[in-house]
Amino acid sequence: MVCPRCIRSVEHILGNMNIEPTDIQLGKLILSRNLTGEEKSHLSKQLEQAGFSLLDDRSSQLVNEIKSIIIDEIHHATEPSTRNLSDILSEKLHYEYSHLSRLFSSVEGRTIEKFVIAQKVEKVKELLFYNQLNLEEISYRLHYSSAAHLSSQFKKVTGMSPSQFKKQHIQNRKSLAEI
Repeated sequence: MVCPRCIRSVEHILGNMNIEPTDIQLGKLILSRNLTGEEKSHLSKQLEQAGFSLLDDRSSQLVNEIKSIIIDEIHHATEPSTRNLSDILSEKLHYEYSHLSRLFSSVEGRTIEKFVIAQKVEKVKELLFYNQLNLEEISYRLHYSSAAHLSSQFKKVTGMSPSQFKKQHIQNRKSLAEI
């Protein structure tokens, strides 16, 4: 689950199956009881039909939690954080960042840094598309050292500068789940 709409979708699936959740957060679901094998299988199928997957092993769950925290920090935070993302991840997940980084790379086949860059580029696209902030303000909000650094990274990922992107009014943005 990577957005509030995803949470509502999962809540709907659980409601239809008469399964009571204790807690639902981005990337995490805690149930009030253990599921039977049949219920687990049915839930897995329902989630897959909605574009989700049921993660049973702890490594996959932890990687999913890492992604959810990053997405939340980049896309849903109302104020830019003054803390390093590595500190936030370590604090929230109760693991050393080096462990989280190795795990993420082994499961995902890319580094946390590359995932963060991809998320930031999508956020830049969103802000440019809706013309909410200028490039300097976007670079500050997303913790870039300068607008030039943001532009350089944006061009490496997309093949065009932010101004070229804005001029073309490109609407080929990816959903957060596809990044």
